[in-house]
Amino acid sequence: PNAAEAEDNLHDSFIEIFTNIKKYKGDGSFEGWIKRITINKAITRYKQSYTLTAIKDDYPEDHTINETEIDLPLETILSFVQELPHQYRLVFNLYELDDYSHQEIATMLSISESTSKSNLHRA
Repeated sequence: PNAAEAEDNLHDSFIEIFTNIKKYKGDGSFEGWIKRITINKAITRYKQSYTLTAIKDDYPEDHTINETEIDLPLETILSFVQELPHQYRLVFNLYELDDYSHQEIATMLSISESTSKSNLHRA
């Protein structure tokens, strides 16, 4: 993330904190409550802005991936990925394209490591 995105996230977090200050019940630390709101805002912003981009620009137009009897153009495979349910697509992209581990994905998305693995398998 760049500095402008970080500032936008902080701004959105402060608005959320001030809007919901009456909802803070005193369970746990106030600092922890603020951190959780800020982290959740960042995750939401990331999920909303995440789009699949081309893996490499130097692939020839007719580049294909061959496995057993499958012979599909790269564009077709990418369109299949775009059709996956959001959570499966998100885990797939983070793991396969961005090289995050299941542990890192679980932390970023507030899910368990096994859920990350399951979502990748289902994708």
